[in-house]
Amino acid sequence: MKVLVTGGAGFIGSHLCERLVLQGHEVVCLDNFFTGRRENVRHLLDYNSFELLRHDVCEPLLLQVDQVYNLACPASPVHYQYNPIKTVKSNVMGTLNMLVLARRAGARILQASTSEVYGEPHVHPQPESYWGNVNTVGPRSCYDEGKRVAETLMMDYHRQNNVDTRIARIFNTYGPRMAESDGRVVSNFIVQALRGEPLTLYGEGGQTRSFCYVDDLVEGLMRLMNADGLHDPVNLGNPGEFSIRQLAETIADVCGRELTIEYRPLPQDDPTQRKPDITRAQTLLHWSPTIALRQGLERTVPYFADRLKRKRPNKKGAPGADDFPFIERRRAYTEAGTWTDRPAV
Repeated sequence: MKVLVTGGAGFIGSHLCERLVLQGHEVVCLDNFFTGRRENVRHLLDYNSFELLRHDVCEPLLLQVDQVYNLACPASPVHYQYNPIKTVKSNVMGTLNMLVLARRAGARILQASTSEVYGEPHVHPQPESYWGNVNTVGPRSCYDEGKRVAETLMMDYHRQNNVDTRIARIFNTYGPRMAESDGRVVSNFIVQALRGEPLTLYGEGGQTRSFCYVDDLVEGLMRLMNADGLHDPVNLGNPGEFSIRQLAETIADVCGRELTIEYRPLPQDDPTQRKPDITRAQTLLHWSPTIALRQGLERTVPYFADRLKRKRPNKKGAPGADDFPFIERRRAYTEAGTWTDRPAV
């Protein structure tokens, strides 16, 4: 089977590409490298069945494939808030372009949606039937509302054009190949702990999240893609619920560090609770996460330790490119006029 994975050089996308290649599929990995990294898929370039294509989903594309996993979109606040207009375009125009491709190719398409469509939930845990409580004009709206529109497009293309669509609502996911500077809580805590810095807690740390290891998520995505007749959204995440403070304590312990905390104000529209109701996935996909939080962290921390160890200053003594915060690196590209994702005007 020939499979297109957009955002395939990203954190989740690279794991999905790897799994598909090892199962014998022909994989086209598409990425514009805004947040994706070539090194995430470099080990796959030795396979004749793997192809890496630099392309922005906001631009039309025509390929003959059997399946499309549409994962292309910045997924952490520091990334998607850097250029919110581009984030909306990636979600709306990108999804539309992939739906056009799927319709022309007769392919099945899976949209990577998000638990952020639920916003600040009034229902806990969140089932797929919950319509959410989202701020439509806040700083996170470019991502939240963009993903909601993407879901609308998926359902309308299915109803109007009979495109074979799938929608996965992905909850917090972690594991190797996360970027150190992506601003997500797991990567932030691990990097801070390994560097011997205080762990940054926003608010009092009482807000809760559910953390799914990436291997479990990839299994869920593939089961959803290959399930017949399942067009409504499906939650994919680990229903184990932890406070952010509990996460900090666990990460400090796994890293072998004494826990010290720096408190900061809670960001606007940051949800206080997040936990998936995965009854639909359990019933229809026979899927449940198998990797507990501590077990997953024990697999993830060595990856970050190795990344930090391999960073070296350049010849002039300045830090390497990866040592600069994400926004500063992208601003440099923007000012040079060489980056395709410069802010829209």
